[in-house]
Amino acid sequence: MKRLFLAFVLGMSVLASGSPLITQTVEAKTSLAREGWVTHKTKMTFKDLNARLNAAIKANGMLRVTSASASAGAKGRGITIPGNRIVGVYRNDFAIRMLEASLAAGIEAPIRYYVTEGTDKNATLSYKTPTTVFSPYFEDGGDALKALAKELDTIFAKIADEAVR
Repeated sequence: MKRLFLAFVLGMSVLASGSPLITQTVEAKTSLAREGWVTHKTKMTFKDLNARLNAAIKANGMLRVTSASASAGAKGRGITIPGNRIVGVYRNDFAIRMLEASLAAGIEAPIRYYVTEGTDKNATLSYKTPTTVFSPYFEDGGDALKALAKELDTIFAKIADEAVR
């Protein structure tokens, strides 16, 4: 009986630790549609859309300054979730202009794209428009921040369009 109890406790601790010995599959259940978001569903694979996004960022003179992927982290724990990657995009000249207009708006940089994989294995590219991201700071950032956001709206739309074509 003692051995059975110890086996049970050991098994539960392995499950709780997220050990790579246990494989799980988790499905995403929520829509990405939100006010202020732009979403492009594609027929591309997750890997291909990420590569095209990186190329479009570079081609438009912007920089990929951050990247994070819950699916890559989960894979290391033996958990399979649909592909997802957050890519932060910005450039220093925009950062300086943003901070001159509103120091508080600095928390929003870099602005992010979100690449997700559907159950059909097709990838989607989504992002909040820069105008949406910076709108809470328009009161203190004034016309300078509004103009910056509008300029970035154009750049981010161009990057997205090139990535999904």
